[in-house]
Amino acid sequence: MTALAERDSAPPTPEPASPRPRPVWVRPALAGLLLVTAVLYLWGLSASGWANAFYSAAAQAGGESWQAWFFGSSDAANAITVDKTPAALWVMGLSVRLFGLSSWSVLVPQALMGVGSVWALFAAVRRVSGPAAGLLGGAVLALTPVAALMFRFDNPDALLVLLLVLGAYCVVRALEKASPKWLALAGVAAGFGFLAKMLQAFLVLPAFGIAYLLAAPTSLGKRLLHLLGALGAVVVSAGWYLAVAELWPASARPYIGGSQTNSILELTLGYNGVGRITGDEVGSLGGAQSDGSWARLFGSEMAGGIAWLLPAAAIALGALVWLTWRAPRTDRTRAAAVLWGGWLVVTGGVFSFMSGIIHPYYTVALAPAVAALAGTGAVRLWRARAHPIASGLLSSGVGLTALTAYLLLTRESTWLPWLKYVVLLSGLAAAVLILVSDRLPRAGARVVAVVALVGSLLGSGAYTVATAATPHSGAIPSAGPDSGGFGGFGGRGGPRGGGVGSLLITTTPSAEMTALLQADAENYTWVAATVGSNPAASYQLASGFPVMALGGFNGTDPSPTLEQFQAYVADGRIHYFIGEPTEINSTGGSDAAEEIAAWVAATFTATTVDGVTVYDLTS
Repeated sequence: MTALAERDSAPPTPEPASPRPRPVWVRPALAGLLLVTAVLYLWGLSASGWANAFYSAAAQAGGESWQAWFFGSSDAANAITVDKTPAALWVMGLSVRLFGLSSWSVLVPQALMGVGSVWALFAAVRRVSGPAAGLLGGAVLALTPVAALMFRFDNPDALLVLLLVLGAYCVVRALEKASPKWLALAGVAAGFGFLAKMLQAFLVLPAFGIAYLLAAPTSLGKRLLHLLGALGAVVVSAGWYLAVAELWPASARPYIGGSQTNSILELTLGYNGVGRITGDEVGSLGGAQSDGSWARLFGSEMAGGIAWLLPAAAIALGALVWLTWRAPRTDRTRAAAVLWGGWLVVTGGVFSFMSGIIHPYYTVALAPAVAALAGTGAVRLWRARAHPIASGLLSSGVGLTALTAYLLLTRESTWLPWLKYVVLLSGLAAAVLILVSDRLPRAGARVVAVVALVGSLLGSGAYTVATAATPHSGAIPSAGPDSGGFGGFGGRGGPRGGGVGSLLITTTPSAEMTALLQADAENYTWVAATVGSNPAASYQLASGFPVMALGGFNGTDPSPTLEQFQAYVADGRIHYFIGEPTEINSTGGSDAAEEIAAWVAATFTATTVDGVTVYDLTS
């Protein structure tokens, strides 16, 4: 009896974690998953128009000017760059060059990155836990609402996620035979992830490094040496661009948007670096946030995009640690738990407690870790369900997922009101049946598995489809039905007034306004200038000619100065100024754009074109 009790209380022995030959059903199942993902991410893609016009305008500029393409300029005349490193714009700019400027040429690369991310996640999870876990993980990623949002949008997050998942795959390969080559490739992927969205890409590096240090099948000295080489790969693949941009003569390149000193190092370490953690972001339009906690991921802004399977992922992480507690150091299941769990904990912790600028769509960076943990944990616990702890953990995960989905769906009072009850009842029923599933015939157990799968994914899947079916535009999109996001105001005309709202608005200029900008456009370097990158992008995309974004994204960068702008006007390089004097109220940023607007209003005569204030700077 004692021996039996000890056997029942011990974790089940983990299964071997080496890649096996694929069963015949895997290839068609994977093809089906990728096909469904492609349809979900591509169908009706052009309904979002330019999506984030800020990046679409930069892609337009990159399609016309190689210098604008390399530096990520907002316009082809190279006044100022976007406030990120330009890797994502390199992809979109090349697409615009190949296929011409359109909503499809800008957005299709993002959707294909989504399909690639699902494929790469499947490959990474399969090599450790088998094809069933890989397919489930891929399906969870595809059906995460914030993933559907960002893989149908033109922000840099799509490329960031793809590169980080590829990096995780390389770490998994490196762990198999302690391969310095594969580990270095993981470093290259993270380095190019930096070129997509700067320091956010490095949040996964602790997980990558600890997983390899703990589990690589070689001596400690070699593990440390391999990690040092991978770190060098990160530095080289990310640092070469910083060196070029910093050493390039400032007079021969566009101003580095988002910085106050025309320095990409300042942008990296300040506005897009430490400032995001502390809230001390010079030039931002809002102060530091003080509401940081783990509850932020379940708050009203972020929950709909990512929270659906977060509790299940946490349970899966604990379950994988339990399953491999007595395994050898080199056990790759435990290494995978460290890899994906570390990714989730570090990135999720930073998003939860950072005091600087954060938007709900950032949580797409959590989606691969959630998906990998959910897929791996569910399959491993299902196979070990004869053990009462394993069945209890699996049942808890399914039940908690159903409850989470129910609570999230109650926030959508008018959208499919019956869905929350179906999700809750099916999930709770599956949670109960899992506890006895090991005693059922094989066919009965399969039915339980299907009910559990449907109950766990129905809520997030429906919300994902609704997200994909809803056009999204503007600077800050959010997941869910009929949620265009702050900044997606559409309509005709242009910004009428000042402050934060007008700087985030993207509009569709009227035909009269567009014709005005296009008249004699070839005679000017910039057909117009206006405060802020989003208003400038609207006019640039409509007219097809460069529009100067005074002050960059927030209107708070010292580019150009009043003296520089006056020189441009004196030389006849700018045709119109659009807008009125405005007070931006930034956090310590430059007021050069405000000075320019005031000087224009005091010096030139205002006219109105379809409700928009316009100054002819050549009169």
